[in-house]
Amino acid sequence: MNDKKMMQIVGAVQRTVGDDKKSFWTRIGTAFQNKDGSWNLRFDYLPARLSDTTVQLRDIDPKDTTQPSE
Repeated sequence: MNDKKMMQIVGAVQRTVGDDKKSFWTRIGTAFQNKDGSWNLRFDYLPARLSDTTVQLRDIDPKDTTQPSE
């Protein structure tokens, strides 16, 4: 059993849709916790519009069927 803590890295880009601003979330990587409590972040890709993107570290969504590679 692997007791290493994993989280997903997600990016939210805010866009104007009609008269409203909406955030679109995309999984962009996986994070692995080290023994000392620090984190290794492994990005699958980086958003092109970094100035318009919020990046968050979140618990893995159990509905997500993709398997992160270590």
